Amino acid sequence: MSSLDIAAGSSIRRDETVLIVLLLAFAGGFIDAYTWIIHGVLANAQTANLIFLWVHAMEGDWVKALHFVPPLLAFAVGIVLAAWLRRVAGERAAAISTLVEILLLVAIGILHNRLPDLAGTLGISLVAAMQASIFTRVEGAVCSTVMITGNMRMAIEAAFAAAGGGAPVGTLRRAGILAALSAVFGFGAAAGAFATKIIPDLALGIPVIALLIVLLRCETERGEGRA
Repeated sequence: MSSLDIAAGSSIRRDETVLIVLLLAFAGGFIDAYTWIIHGVLANAQTANLIFLWVHAMEGDWVKALHFVPPLLAFAVGIVLAAWLRRVAGERAAAISTLVEILLLVAIGILHNRLPDLAGTLGISLVAAMQASIFTRVEGAVCSTVMITGNMRMAIEAAFAAAGGGAPVGTLRRAGILAALSAVFGFGAAAGAFATKIIPDLALGIPVIALLIVLLRCETERGEGRA
């Protein structure tokens, strides 16, 4: 779907609305900060995990290097599960993956002091991968709710195109949305760092609330669509 299509008033998928992707970006940033502080790895940023793995490996510190392997593997499993879910559930995949993410985060939050670090890392990286694979667009435009590199690049490119003139209708809006996604992800990381240090046992309840809103919005709009 192009910007012109959006401007013309074409319907937007419920899982591609601005509110939903902003809530997911907040949760993504929050969870990355949480896993870094609690487990010493990043749930979403597998690029960073891979870099840390090889930095420690080149130093000969294999204990630290192997610490970054489980989230990479869990992320890969999450991608496969998301692909399977899209195949079998179709449009319900977004709601189902969000529900799975909520349930796993609640379980990890409740068992925070009983689970080994590895179990928490695996669970969070898996649900992060599912979110990354299921929620890939906002108003038809490609985006990410779990990392900002691509969002920043596309926001800058769209802003440059709009400033130069002749860009399609909606280009500046797209730049603003992508910039907002990046900012909200950062805000989520800040909130995650603060909450994890102040209330570590309850911190995961905050992204769970954001995800519950996402789930309710998806299901409400789905019901309205059928009506």
